[in-house]
Amino acid sequence: MTRYIVWATSWLFILLVLVTPPAMVLTEALKDGLAASVATLSDPDAQAAIWLTLKVTCVAVTLNTIFGILAAWVLVKFRFPGRQFLQVLVELPLSISPVVSGLVWLLLFGAQGWFGPLLEQWNIHIAFAVPGIILATLFVTLPYVVRTVMPVMEVQGRDAEEAAVLAGAGFWQILWHVTLPGVRGALLSGVLLTTARALGEFGAVSVVSGHIPGETETMPLHIENLYNGYQSVAAFTMAALLALMAMSAVLLRSAPDWIARLQEKKA
Repeated sequence: MTRYIVWATSWLFILLVLVTPPAMVLTEALKDGLAASVATLSDPDAQAAIWLTLKVTCVAVTLNTIFGILAAWVLVKFRFPGRQFLQVLVELPLSISPVVSGLVWLLLFGAQGWFGPLLEQWNIHIAFAVPGIILATLFVTLPYVVRTVMPVMEVQGRDAEEAAVLAGAGFWQILWHVTLPGVRGALLSGVLLTTARALGEFGAVSVVSGHIPGETETMPLHIENLYNGYQSVAAFTMAALLALMAMSAVLLRSAPDWIARLQEKKA
């Protein structure tokens, strides 16, 4: 009896916390019909927000994937002074508010910041511009690839890499042909988690973007702007699209496991 109570309680909690909010968002988005919802996405500001979100996500995922692989490789394969401190720094974005990171970027690159006036003399704009949004997104999504790849690299060990070194392989050959093939599942998981996080980032981007419609508004910021302007259908439609994009990334993360299970059943 206890087992069934725990099972029912778990499902009730999941339905209440995880399933109900997306379902309500979709319901609100479609309350005036599918045609009305789709029409709201043709607004130039909405399209600009979608494309900006996709561009920022692509840049953040690409850079953090490269950095994440190299950082995980260094942290796992080597022991050096400051290693623990570097690991703490990598995990720092998980422990502080994104709003704080946005304020830091303003302190550095804002009009009254440390480097802002100097950059403005060269007509370089970071705060309240796309580069600032990219920096804020990079910060909050930095740990995901590192944290997912590191445990697999630790299990992988160094034997195969040492053998490759004895065979005359260089650093990039070892990384590409020996290390990465063994961690590709964890790497895919980290990349997709980074993608989902980058798509939905609000706090840091809200501080550093300036909320300029059509220029520095990402999808989460555009949703807030629409909702505050009492355009509920447009706001919930954009929210439903954003949720669908993020959930698709998370579902793709589980695809390799599903494929492996299907292959095992067929075998």
